[in-house]
Amino acid sequence: MVEGDWQRDVLRELGTASAESTAALRLAASESLGHPRSAPQPPAPARSQRQERPTPAAQDSVPVPRGVQDPRVSVPAPESVPTVDPRLARALGAPQHGDSAARRTGRTLRKLAASAGQEVAEQTRLARDIQQPVTTGRVVAVTSIRGGVGKSTVSALLGRTFQHYRHDPVLALEADTALGTLPVRMGAESVRWACADLAEILSPSMQLTDITGYLVPVADGGWLLPAGQGRVGAPLDVRTYRTVTLALRRYFAVTVVDCESLPGEVARTAMDTAHARVVVAPMTAEGVNGTRVVLDWLAQLPHSALATTVVALTANSPDMTLDLKAATAHLRETGVGVVALPYDRHLAQGGPIHTAMLGQSSRDAAVRLAAEAIQRAVRVR
Repeated sequence: MVEGDWQRDVLRELGTASAESTAALRLAASESLGHPRSAPQPPAPARSQRQERPTPAAQDSVPVPRGVQDPRVSVPAPESVPTVDPRLARALGAPQHGDSAARRTGRTLRKLAASAGQEVAEQTRLARDIQQPVTTGRVVAVTSIRGGVGKSTVSALLGRTFQHYRHDPVLALEADTALGTLPVRMGAESVRWACADLAEILSPSMQLTDITGYLVPVADGGWLLPAGQGRVGAPLDVRTYRTVTLALRRYFAVTVVDCESLPGEVARTAMDTAHARVVVAPMTAEGVNGTRVVLDWLAQLPHSALATTVVALTANSPDMTLDLKAATAHLRETGVGVVALPYDRHLAQGGPIHTAMLGQSSRDAAVRLAAEAIQRAVRVR
């Protein structure tokens, strides 16, 4: 098979936008993220056909092929459920910028006083890394040693970064058996179809435009598949996770999986089967120590896992005292990559992530993390 053929087939289902209009849209998106005009932006596929087709989520029931004999059955569509209770949505308040006004002003002055050539070159290199072609769909699994350290936030940042830079379909998949927050962080107002629902419907004959009818469209042109509808119920199991991820890999160039925390069964399965892994750890001594234990466990997997693993160190306070250089060196002894995500007021606020409101350091770190992850993912054959 010629490299990239599968991607052209997928993109053909979505249609092709004119070069002029696509370039304008990509340029506007790039400026909204605060990246320079000189960073390469590939053409994005038009997604208007998905909107023209009647989506399964809008129907009362969906005829679905199932089983070896392919009998036609009718599957009732689940109700659409808001990701945040409307009574609570008002409490979110207006989003604040990740950087203070003084910091933004200071950065502008520094750019005026010094050459930005080196910074532009680095951003261009990272953009090319993220945009590199893949021959088959790549899965990037994100997990952590405990909850509340920013796992879903990192997953959302990765999903949005891949969606912004890549020209092929990108999926953010929630595989958290608890009440995950990825749909909220991705800006989804409501969810309907979940992993378990889609596992019962998937068929090899389905095209990408059929699949996207069951997904939640998100900003920057990507899609989201939640683990559930934000209710306490039966948790996502390993069989469902395997069914969904194996089937969807043929439609999406990159799938970012927001897993449950280790040592959950689904998280261990996702870490074992993914092409690249991101372990989110708090920027504390105990967080780094516990993450090192996880890395030692990954070293015992049958295949080489550490070479395809990146640690994302997250700061939940502006006053972190950890020696970042020493912590990074301790983790890199195992052969993994390490990217530090600084404290960001916008991310700490919770709620939907607005990329234009992120601090510059957060945007840069998200791009570096995405580049590190995809570089490792393409190593796997």
